[in-house]
Amino acid sequence: MMTEYLDGNVMGGVLGELFAMDVTAAIGRCAACGTSSAVGEARVYPNTPGMIARCPTCDEITIRVVRSADRAWLDLRGFSSLQLALPA
Repeated sequence: MMTEYLDGNVMGGVLGELFAMDVTAAIGRCAACGTSSAVGEARVYPNTPGMIARCPTCDEITIRVVRSADRAWLDLRGFSSLQLALPA
């Protein structure tokens, strides 16, 4: 028997709640070396085609952000997890 599922729209509220906060305080775990550190501790290189953040320990890319006039692309594959504190 297959478990019933809903489409990704049901996550809209939860994701909207999470990304409406200061993500620099979030704790990211580097997928390459396993170091856990605040996003705000990353080494950021803003003068690239977009913006990249690198792990402060091993220098692997953890976040890529590219923006255009009407869209943004966010790549978090450099993190194995991202821990966000929920607002009170």
